[in-house]
Amino acid sequence: MSEPARSVYITSPEGETGKSTVALGLLDLLARRARNVGVFRPVARTTSRVEGEEHDYVLELLLAHDGVDLTYEECVGVTYDEIHADPEAALATIVARYHDVAAKCEAVVVLGTDYTDVAGPTELAYNARIAANLGAPVLLVVSGRDRTAADVRQLVDVSVAELVANHAQLVGVIANRCVPTSLEDVRAALADGTTARPDLPAWAIPDEPFLTAPTVEAMMKAVNGRLSFGDRDLLKREVLDVLVGAMNLEHLLERLTDGALVITPGDRAELLIGLIAAHSAPGFPSLAGIILNGGFYPPPTSADLVADLDPRLPVIRTDMGTFRTASAAAGVRGRVTKDSQRKIDTALALFEQNVDGEALLSTLALPRPTAVTPLMFEYELLSRARADRKRIVLPEGSDDRILRAASTLLGRQVADLTILGDEKEVRARAIELGLNLEAASVLSPHDPGYVDRFAQEYTRLRAHKGMTVERAREIVTDVSYFGTMMVHLGLADGMVSGAAHTTAHTIRPSFEIIKTVPGVSVVSSVFLMCLQDRVLVYGDCAVNPDPTATQLADIAISSARTASQFGVEQRIAMLSYSTGESGTGVDVDKVREATSLVRERAGDLFVEGPIQYDAAVDASVAASKMPGSDVAGKATVFVFPDLNTGNNTYKAVQRSAGAVAIGPVLQGLNKPVNDLSRGALVQDIVNTVAITAIQAQTTSTDGDPA
Repeated sequence: MSEPARSVYITSPEGETGKSTVALGLLDLLARRARNVGVFRPVARTTSRVEGEEHDYVLELLLAHDGVDLTYEECVGVTYDEIHADPEAALATIVARYHDVAAKCEAVVVLGTDYTDVAGPTELAYNARIAANLGAPVLLVVSGRDRTAADVRQLVDVSVAELVANHAQLVGVIANRCVPTSLEDVRAALADGTTARPDLPAWAIPDEPFLTAPTVEAMMKAVNGRLSFGDRDLLKREVLDVLVGAMNLEHLLERLTDGALVITPGDRAELLIGLIAAHSAPGFPSLAGIILNGGFYPPPTSADLVADLDPRLPVIRTDMGTFRTASAAAGVRGRVTKDSQRKIDTALALFEQNVDGEALLSTLALPRPTAVTPLMFEYELLSRARADRKRIVLPEGSDDRILRAASTLLGRQVADLTILGDEKEVRARAIELGLNLEAASVLSPHDPGYVDRFAQEYTRLRAHKGMTVERAREIVTDVSYFGTMMVHLGLADGMVSGAAHTTAHTIRPSFEIIKTVPGVSVVSSVFLMCLQDRVLVYGDCAVNPDPTATQLADIAISSARTASQFGVEQRIAMLSYSTGESGTGVDVDKVREATSLVRERAGDLFVEGPIQYDAAVDASVAASKMPGSDVAGKATVFVFPDLNTGNNTYKAVQRSAGAVAIGPVLQGLNKPVNDLSRGALVQDIVNTVAITAIQAQTTSTDGDPA
């Protein structure tokens, strides 16, 4: 019989505590320790995704997490109507449905009721009863918004007493949405636990208004509006302020702020045109949208002018009057949903920075995993990069994927970033996409101070090739050369590029400027292959078409070093079409010679070759083909004899075994530069930046960050 799931029941004594964002943070934390994590909602509005019904957006947010593989229907207990009809029968159903989820998962996050139905003192007690019947310890979440530290402490005392009285076991308290200036006072007030539980650990998280900012789309629905102009994708941008613009244009322009939604009468064409122009102008704030109210619309000539301007800014029409439009807009509350990546990043960062995750996990007695899933490995990358933040330069500031990844990296505090591009354009596009890049440096590759400095250095480096300063000035304005020079001179610790450029364009400058590690003759690459239960290293699958024996030995030693950097055991299989002494020929002889060179140059490494792939990974095959080997049957680093074999094998394993291939990771350079696929997803970019930062942690750099 399998071991029961470890679960945590998150509940609150009232609504609007932000416990859904706490649940997201806890789910993210558990996914680092458990191979499969479940979520369960004891009570919801609906138990299925029925067309036309309002779904539980919190449950959908949690189900969208990569660590969860369950359906909406599996994760709901009962509806509020079922509780009203028969509370005891409903409780029995909740318990049965929870155990169905728990049987499939190593850990489960259970999210209590929302106080959206029948609020009152009995609701917390009912949550306590559910938790007790599930055998799930409780994490209590209270709101610190508009409360003093003493108020928070009093609410916690009362709530804990209620939970204990109803036989709930508590593992901690989180005071969420605390006034930032009172955060330390709240922590001090909860430092000695509660009256009923003096040993109860407690944490406090500051309020972040952005998490409750509504989207333009939500505003449009609230006013029964329709999109007249603009980019529909920008409806997902958050609204940070609402302005009623009925005054003249001069006064309205003085009141504009970034992220503002302006409500203005539809017959004021001069305001509409002025707002669109201001939004596009570099010196003015970037608006979230415009609502034209009153059922009016500019006359044909003005409307044609707006159409010719072709604004990306959403312009919405509504038949409501000014008062009703403003009232409806003011009543819209934003949510953290599965589609709001910036809000998810913000919520996770707040949880990571303010809650001691290891202390919380220790209360749940989750064992250290022996297997490493792709999700666990990705989390480990982010955690290691965050522990010693490095500055990474991203040359492709005109690519939206780079900007989205940068927002995630900065929000999760994974690395410090310098983005290359025109600062006004980069920041304007980021704001338009609803991203936060305030913490990033944005640097123009045409900045004369840097261009002159880089040209002088590049001329020095390439003097043997007849380079002149004039020619160098042209070369270093190329973003790949500019970024590489930043790394070379210590203005950045590493570079990640290639989302919009070829591999050759990305890495050629590094061959000329950064050069290889002493004793290594070739730059090569590996893919970190994340299987269901372990991580393997494949090299070289991206750079060298037909390496010599010497180069193959370099690739093997470099790959072992890379494996060590990322916590992968170093057992090297030098792959060939034959195992041991059974084969002859030029290709197998090359692998045999390379294996000997590895043993000569790095005698501390476990290496075997030539060896076939099945003998390298399968213990039973290894026992017959190469008994007694330290590598056969348990290899972790696979060195392919040529690019054709390596590239095809990694793709075959990726597709057929469902492996997550992270890379290519370049190795052999003095300082880290990594290439992206031009089809890279945002998460690929995030992972590659984290990898580059970890590589930089073992590389000494000089100079101040840009």
